[in-house]
Amino acid sequence: MTKTPDFTKVVTDMMASFPVDATAFQNAFKTQAAFGEKLTKVALEAAEKSTEISSKWAKESLAKLATASKAKAEPADYSKAAADFASAAAEIAAEHMAAFAEVAKKVQMDTVELMLAAGKDASTEATAAVKKATEEVTNVAKKAAAAAK
Repeated sequence: MTKTPDFTKVVTDMMASFPVDATAFQNAFKTQAAFGEKLTKVALEAAEKSTEISSKWAKESLAKLATASKAKAEPADYSKAAADFASAAAEIAAEHMAAFAEVAKKVQMDTVELMLAAGKDASTEATAAVKKATEEVTNVAKKAAAAAK
C-alpha cells in the first residue's frame, strides 16, 4: 500500500520563505479603530444635539399649552386659545424640524468626509503594503535564484 506523503515540512518551509509582516495588520486595526472612534463621535454629537432639540421643543410646546389651558371669561375665547395653540404648535414644529434637518445634514457631511479620508488612507496603506510585499518576494526570489546557481 502506498503511503500519503507528508507535506507539513514542505508547507512550513514555503510559508517561512514568505514572511508576513504583522505590522500591516496592526496598522490596519489601528486605522479601523480610529475611524470607528471618529464615526462614533459624529453619531454621539448628533444624538446630543437631537436630544437638546427635542427637549426645547417639548418645553416650548408645554409653555404654549399652559397658556392655552388658562380659564377664559367667554366661551369664544376657548376656541381662539385653541386656534392660537394650534398655530403656535405648527410654527414650533416647523422650526424644530428644520433644526433636525440641519443636524442630519451635518451628520451626512461629516460621514462623507470621514469615508473619503478613510478611503484615501486605506489606499495609501494598501499601496505601501503591496510595495513592501513585492520587495520582500523579489528579495526571496533573488536569494532562491542565487542559491540554485
